Parts: sequence; structure tokens; C-alpha cells
Amino acid sequence: MNKKKQQTEQTKKKIADAARALFAQKGYKATSIEDIVKATGCSAGNIYYHFKNKEGLFLYLIEEWNTEWDKTWLDKETLYPTTIDKLYGMAEHLALDQLNHPLTKAADEFFNNSEKAPDVEERIHEMVKGYLDFNRQLLQRGIDKHEFETTNVTGLAIILDSLMLGLNQHSRRMEREEALEAYRLAMDVFLHGITKPTR
Repeated sequence: MNKKKQQTEQTKKKIADAARALFAQKGYKATSIEDIVKATGCSAGNIYYHFKNKEGLFLYLIEEWNTEWDKTWLDKETLYPTTIDKLYGMAEHLALDQLNHPLTKAADEFFNNSEKAPDVEERIHEMVKGYLDFNRQLLQRGIDKHEFETTNVTGLAIILDSLMLGLNQHSRRMEREEALEAYRLAMDVFLHGITKPTR
């Protein structure tokens, strides 16, 4: 990497790190570009050069969070021998991540804000597509290993994502153990349903 590119990357990282701390402390709406200018000593123009706008900067941080989640999950995934074990492990990993991540509240604000530029909507759409692809691949492995019946994998991937998204909202005010129990119960219901078996 040449010196100019290295300096550009260092500036981008400096802005991202300062913005992450501010969003975690103040929330998404209350953090302004001016706050980030003060925290970094970079000009607003420099911030816009790297991230286009506040939404773009926050999405970059969400994408970093996703990458970090994927990496820690991949490190853990081998601990779970079956796809069913992996699903329970993934649910627990999601629960703990949502309970502990400093950007969780700011992310709620960001995603619940209805006014978003078309390019931001497109990036969010790509992100969601990534979550569904992850679910689809995991479920398909279960089918390939004959743990699950052959079924509509795309439909199940959407249901699983919706279940985790809903739990994410409902578990915010729960204690750690209560949240983990809710995620485990959700996975029980997803895998086994609630209907009594007929004799």
C-alpha cells in the first residue's frame, strides 16, 4: 500500500472509531457530523469524502459489526457438530451479541428512521440478503445431512430471520439468562413446532 493510500485508510479508521464511540454514547439521531468533526479534527468535507453522509458512515459501522459477528461465529461454529446444534449456537451468539454490542440502541434508531436515501435502502437490502443467504446455507446443510426434511429453504430462511429480528426487539429489556432462554425457546419452536404429536 502506498503512503497516500495508507494515510487515507488511517483517516477513514480514525473517523469510524470516533463515530462508533459517539453513536454508542449519544445514539444515532443525537450524533451530528459536527460532533464527529470535533472528535476527530477532520473537516466535514473529509468525512463526506470517505462516507458520503451520516447514514453512509453508520452503515459502514454496521457492516463492520456484521463482519466481526461472522468472524467470531466462524471461530465458534466448529464447536457444534450438527446443524441443529449450530442453530442453537447461532441463536445464543445472536442474543449475546445484541445484548452486549455498544451500537445496538443506535442501530434501532437508525433502522426505525423511515427516511432513507435510495442508495442506503439498497445497501440495507444487500445486508438483509446476506443474512438470508447465511440462514439458507445453514439450513441447506441440515437438509444435505438428512437432519431436516427437504422443504422450502428460502421460506424457512426468511422465517428464521424474522424470528431472530423479533426476538432482538423483545429481548432488550430482559436479563441475560431470560434473553438466552427466549432465544433457545424460539429455536425449539422453529425446529419442532408447538403441536402435540398425534398417536
